[in-house]
Parts: sequence; structure tokens; C-alpha cells
Amino acid sequence: MKIQLLNKIAKVGLAELGNAYTVGEEIQNPDGIMVRSAVMHEMEFGTDLKAIARAGAGVNNIPIDRCSEAGIVVFNTPGANANGVKELAICALLLAARDVVGGIEWAKSLKGSTDVAKQVEKGKSKFAGNELKGKTLGVIGLGAIGGMIANTAISLGMKVIGCDPFLSVEGAWNLDRNVVRAATYDEIFANADYITLHVPATKETKNMICTANIAKMKDGVKIINLSRADLVSAPDLKTAMADGNVSAYVTDFPTEEILEIPGVVAIPHLGASTEESEENCAVMAARELDDYLTNGNIKNSVNFPNVEMPRSGASRICVLHANVPAVITKVTAAISDEGLNIENMTNKSKGDNAYTMVDVSSAPSDAAIKHIASLEGIYRVRVV
Repeated sequence: MKIQLLNKIAKVGLAELGNAYTVGEEIQNPDGIMVRSAVMHEMEFGTDLKAIARAGAGVNNIPIDRCSEAGIVVFNTPGANANGVKELAICALLLAARDVVGGIEWAKSLKGSTDVAKQVEKGKSKFAGNELKGKTLGVIGLGAIGGMIANTAISLGMKVIGCDPFLSVEGAWNLDRNVVRAATYDEIFANADYITLHVPATKETKNMICTANIAKMKDGVKIINLSRADLVSAPDLKTAMADGNVSAYVTDFPTEEILEIPGVVAIPHLGASTEESEENCAVMAARELDDYLTNGNIKNSVNFPNVEMPRSGASRICVLHANVPAVITKVTAAISDEGLNIENMTNKSKGDNAYTMVDVSSAPSDAAIKHIASLEGIYRVRVV
């Protein structure tokens, strides 16, 4: 099978694919694609493309809806870069609490002057800040990254309140017991001295930091955004910082509008830019891709459900389809008409999409697979 690389992928990740794959940047009509930041929205997909693995958490550079309709499974690597982003978030909290950046730039300006030490002692008060201990941190989004930040902030002596309408059971178990659950974002807006954002960019979250919500916050609130630029309205932030309603904004997503705002600390998207994060993401992405292409198992897909099943038959039929009634009945009927015995099967759904795996006693004919593929609601059928 063939894997196309759209970005540089860590060698330790590519090593997970082994000799069964031909891997490279110039691959034509690949079975799978590995990508980091390359934008794929205008990219033409070959008929053999079965899966895309994003070495990172965000997938806004991938046309998810188009992939779903074509039966292309899109994977991401949640949690693989979580520690790297968590560490930068703690750095961002400190940069918001104290004007370290301004102080460094001012110190550089003293080069060539006389008695630098004396001037430092005289001028350092301009850059005084506050300690994190005892302050309240509001965490919006308690997934792999947000949860780690919440726990670390507790260990720093902060009070932490968090809100996540989609918090998983596993995520809840991993939270420090001292993290207070907020039922709504408004509770965080009203009580937090610092707010850190860890949610994806969606229609619901776009511009969630806006004039209306800033008005609900404490005067002088400090905001950290290492998630997506779209979460914050730049014009509204500019007004709020000029008025003193927001006293600091640290982001990992510089934009032309943000860079124009005095007092903003803009980091050049360094959240997952550690050697460890890149390697972890590459390894996870490669394993997800290999397990799906080889065994049909899906783990960490953003457009299809997680489905894993031990192999038990001579062949496995993998069916990606719409989450509508009667599809499974039609699929199993087609298998029975072929005279195949079903050894094992599983089905799960995710939103409008579903996935069914069927282990059968012998290899199905091409005609049977074409028959299944022709059924209404079927996106793609393959045998592994």
C-alpha cells in the first residue's frame, strides 16, 4: 500500500509503518495520507484514498464533510501533544501575570548605556506583576490538554473552575478533585482572574471571546488562547484591552489584527513544536493508519465512530455508510445471498455516519462487494 506525506513526519512515526508500505511525498493515488499543517481543502483525492491521518489534534485543514461522503476516514492524534501544549500554557499564564516580554525588551534597550545594573533597579517597577497563587483560573474545555492544565494550576496554588459540556468519563476521572465544575461558560466569565481556552473552532465557539462575553468578566481579566485564533474577536479584544477590561492576552496564533494590539503577547504557534510532541503525534498517526488499512479498526477518527474487533473469519468486510435505518439488514442479506457465514460483526455510529465490520467464513466475490457498494447509503466497501 502507498502512503503520501504532505508534511515532514518524524522518522520514528514512519518506522511504525514497516515494509508493507511505500511512503513518500511524490506518491500518486495513495491509500493513505499523513499530514500536519498542509491545507487539503482544494486537493483532489484519488479513488484509492481510504484514510487521512493528521499528526495533531486540529483538523480544520482537512475537508471533513467531503471525506465522509467519499468514505475516507480522517484520524487525529488527541493527547499526543498534550504535554507540550500544557507546558506552553503554563508559560503563557506566567507571561500574562508579569510583563516579562516587555521587561526583556526594555533590558535590551539598555545596551551601551552606563551603569546598567543601577538602571535596572530603578526601572524594574514598570514591569511588576502578580503571582498565580491564590488566583482563579477558568478552563474552557477539559479534554487532554485542558485537564492537564487544570491539574497543574492546582499544584501551583491556583483555584480552578472548568467547563466542558462534552467531558468524557475518562477525562473526569483524570481531573484533580479540587477542580470545580462550572455548569456554563458564564460561571467562568464571572469568577475567573485568568481564562484559558481549549476548545475546537466551530460555529458555536467562533468569537466566543467577544464584547458581550467580556462584559461578563472581571475587569482586568487575563486571557490565554492556545487553541484557535477564531475563538477570539480581534476588534472586540482591541477595544477591551484599550479600556482595561482585558489586561493581558497571550495567544499561540498571531494574526495581523492581533499583532496591532498593544500589550498582546503573540507566540508563533509553538504549542506542539517540541521534538517529543512531533514524535508522539507521528507514532500515533502511523499506528492508526496502519490498523485501519490492515485490519479495518478505527480509533481516534473525527468523522467515523471508534470500532475495533478481533479477527475471527477468513475475510473481513468493512462498510462505511450513512447512519440510516435498514442499511445493516441490507448488508447482511447481501452476505447471506453470497452463501457466506457471518463469524462476527460489529456496528457503531457517529452523528450522520456509521461503520460496520463483518468477519465472514470465506472471501466474498467481487460481485458481492459491488452489490453492497451499490446499496443506498453506502459510502465505501472494502475487504481486508
